[in-house]
Amino acid sequence: MIIGVPKEIKANENRVALTPAGALELVKRGHTVYVETNAGIGSGFEDSDYLEAGAHILGSADEVWAIAEMIMKVKEPIAEEYGRCRENQLIFTYFHFASSEELTKAMIKSGAICLAYETVETKDRQLPLLIPMSEVAGRMAIQEGAKYLEKPVKGRGVLLGGVPGVEPGKVLIIGGGVVGTQAAKMAAGLGAQVTILDVNLARLRYLSDVMPPNVTTLFSNEYTIRRLIQTHDLIIGAVLIPGALAPKVITRDMLKLMRPGTVIVDVAVDQGGCIETTRPTTHDHPTYIIEDVVHYCVANMPGAVPFTSTVALTNATLPYALQLANKGWERACRENHELFLGLNIVRGKVVYKGVAEAFGLPYEPLENI
Repeated sequence: MIIGVPKEIKANENRVALTPAGALELVKRGHTVYVETNAGIGSGFEDSDYLEAGAHILGSADEVWAIAEMIMKVKEPIAEEYGRCRENQLIFTYFHFASSEELTKAMIKSGAICLAYETVETKDRQLPLLIPMSEVAGRMAIQEGAKYLEKPVKGRGVLLGGVPGVEPGKVLIIGGGVVGTQAAKMAAGLGAQVTILDVNLARLRYLSDVMPPNVTTLFSNEYTIRRLIQTHDLIIGAVLIPGALAPKVITRDMLKLMRPGTVIVDVAVDQGGCIETTRPTTHDHPTYIIEDVVHYCVANMPGAVPFTSTVALTNATLPYALQLANKGWERACRENHELFLGLNIVRGKVVYKGVAEAFGLPYEPLENI
């Protein structure tokens, strides 16, 4: 198979979909890998590294898209890339369709095969291609939240870990999945008082067992959220429904309950956000303020630490990419149900229910195609 790796062009996106090590594994199996020049530079990989691994370098994105049977990306295609997507071309990337009607309709129009990292799912309901980036984003949520709690950037002026004689900051994490768990570990390590909310009692029991004493677990409901946001300094939105819009667990009216300078980090922004006032931001302009509450809603947080993120992502995606390349997408998805669940749009048909429901589009079960 011919695999193409274009350079990411979303604002401040420095990751690349494939490391030289990953390219080597594909080449060893008889596949051809084309990488756009400087695609890996932001992650610390030179063109020469890819050439040494047996890949080929092409001078433009148009060339890569035109020749590739499978495109490997990190982020969803943006408007200037829509026209490059073609019928029957396999695009393997993070799509997060439910947060963008424009992207969804563009991919329907393209006739491409859209296989989304974020909906590949194992039998035990794990999301193996979302986990590594969720781990990065969860840890970064505390790192960024701590920074924006500083007074010069309009935060409350609270040091999360406190100092002797001064109580530590309070962190509220809504959602006890991968993002929430990683955020809790980081916040607890800094010495903050941490509260994790979730609706899954089994998950709360697990977290209660593994977390240090400065982490409290509570069942999530609106009453509890309204009570806690009045006293917490940093709030992490970490709610996820795979392939669908995130539910709004904090509404606009709740902002009035928060103290001025409270910081919200909505990691669910890729799926529409779990805060009603969330809108996507960039690393260039990461925050905005509503009702004196600082919102940090960067849609590609792991892009700020591209070396770590790129290596972690390739570690997870490569086994699946090899299956797709070795067998072709149809056979690979028939034989591996995890990949089957990753299919969102196939030749103009929406085959993932959560995406169809998000925009009132016709849903076509994949078995019928």
